[in-house]
Amino acid sequence: MTSPRTQQAIAKLADLTPRQIVAELDRYIVGQAEAKKSVAIALRNRWRRQRAPEGIRQEIAPNNIILIGPTGVGKTEIARRLAKLAGAPFIKVEASKFTEVGYVGRDVESMVRDLVESAIDMVRTEREQEVDDLAVERVTERLLDLLLPAPPAAAPTPEPATAGAAAGSGSTSGVFVVAPDGATTHERSAEQERHQRTRAKLKQLLLDGQLEQREVEVETAQTSPMFDMMASPGAPEGMENFTSMLQDMMPKRTKKRTVKVSEARRILLDQEFDKLIDTEDVTVDALERVETLGIIFLDEIDKIAGERGTAGGPDVSREGVQRDLLPIVEGSNVQTKYGMVKTDHVLFVAAGAFHVSKPSDLIPELQGRFPIRVELKSLTEADFVRIMTEPENALTKQYAALVEAEGAALTFTTDGIAEIARIAALVNQRMENIGARRLHTVMTTLLEDVLYELPDGATKSVAIDANRVRERLKAVVEDEDLRKYIL
Repeated sequence: MTSPRTQQAIAKLADLTPRQIVAELDRYIVGQAEAKKSVAIALRNRWRRQRAPEGIRQEIAPNNIILIGPTGVGKTEIARRLAKLAGAPFIKVEASKFTEVGYVGRDVESMVRDLVESAIDMVRTEREQEVDDLAVERVTERLLDLLLPAPPAAAPTPEPATAGAAAGSGSTSGVFVVAPDGATTHERSAEQERHQRTRAKLKQLLLDGQLEQREVEVETAQTSPMFDMMASPGAPEGMENFTSMLQDMMPKRTKKRTVKVSEARRILLDQEFDKLIDTEDVTVDALERVETLGIIFLDEIDKIAGERGTAGGPDVSREGVQRDLLPIVEGSNVQTKYGMVKTDHVLFVAAGAFHVSKPSDLIPELQGRFPIRVELKSLTEADFVRIMTEPENALTKQYAALVEAEGAALTFTTDGIAEIARIAALVNQRMENIGARRLHTVMTTLLEDVLYELPDGATKSVAIDANRVRERLKAVVEDEDLRKYIL
C-alpha cells in the first residue's frame, strides 16, 4: 500500500496524457515524434499501473525502452525533460563507467544507490518548502540573539520572610529587590523594555538586508577528515555505509566560526531544517518513490556491446557488465545505506548511437529486457533551422541573452539562420556527424569576435545575416586544414 505522499506524487501524473507529454517535449526538442510517443506512453503507464487492481498491479512490469540513433539527435534531452515533467526520481548514468563485479571500478548496483540519493534530495526539498516559512522565522530570531544578546535574567523575587535581608531599604514589599548584579527589578524591567525596542529596530534592519555584512559567531558540526577520506569517490563500494555508521556512533563535535550574517543565515537554516524535518519519514517516502516512480537513463549502452565469442582475455566493461545488468533491469533487491530497494518497477531507458556495434550485439537476455526499441532519425538542414527558432531554449535566444548582459542587442535574420543551418549540415556531412551539437561549434566560431569585443562598448547592436555568416565562416568551411579545428 502506497503512502499518502507517494499517492500525491502519482496523482500529478493523472493530468499528463500522452498527447500533453509530447506537446511539452515539443517545446524543447525538435522532431523525433516516434521516440516522444514511446516515452509518453511509458510515463502514462506508471499512473495506469497504480490505478489497476491490487492483485494484478505487481504483475505489470514497466516497458523499458532503448533509444537508438546517432549522437546529438536528442536521446539524452528526451529522458532529461521527461524526468522533470514527471517529477520522478531520475538519474543519468553512462554504462561505460561500470565494470564487472570483482574488479576495480563502479558496479552496476551503484546506479540504484545514486537513484535513492536523488530521491532523498527530491523529497527533502519538498519537505523544506513545506516548513520554509517557519524555518526562516526561527533563523531570524536566532540571528537577532547573536547580534543582540539578551540582558541577564532578572533575579526571582524573594519570599516575604527573607525579603528584608535582601532589600537595601529593609522593606518586605519586594518592590526594590536588588538583583545579584546590584540592579533593582524596576531597573531590570526598564532595561528589558529598551532591549525589546532595540531588537525590534534590529529585526527590521535584518529583514531589509542591511546587516548582511555584520559578523556573528555560530556553532557548526565538525566532521573528522578521516571520515571524509573514507567516503571519498575513490573509496571501495560499501565504505560509505560503514563511514555513516561510524559517524552515528561517534559523539557529535561542534566548533565555533565567525561568519557574516549572509553565511550564518544559510548555516542556521540548514540546522533548523534538520530539526523540523523527520529524516526517517523522508527516507521511507524516498524509497517508496524509487520503487514506484524511479527512472534510470542508461546512456552509452552501445559501449558495452561487442561481438560475442571473440578470443582474448575478459572484457570487464562489456559482457560482464551486461550480465550484471540483467537482474537489476529484470527486478531484484539492492542494498543501500537507507535500506533494501526493489527494482521490479523502476523504468529503464537506455540509449546508444550504435555506430560500431549493433543492438543485436547485446546478449539476448538483455535485449529481451528492453522490449521497446525506437530509432531516432539524423537531423537535417531543415531540422537545424527549427532547432534555432522553435524551442524555448533555442541557441539563438541563449546567445541573445548573453549579448544583452553586456548592454547590446543581438538579432538573427531569417536568411542568417538558414545559412548557419546549411553550414552546420555541410560540416556534419564532410566530417563526423555530431548532430545538433555542431550548431554550438558553428555559433561559437561565428560570434567569437563579437563576444570578445563587447565589453569595450564599441558595439551596441549586432545583426547576423547570411552575408555575415558566409564571410565569417568561409575560410573554415572551404579550407581542409582549418575545418579540423571545428569539432
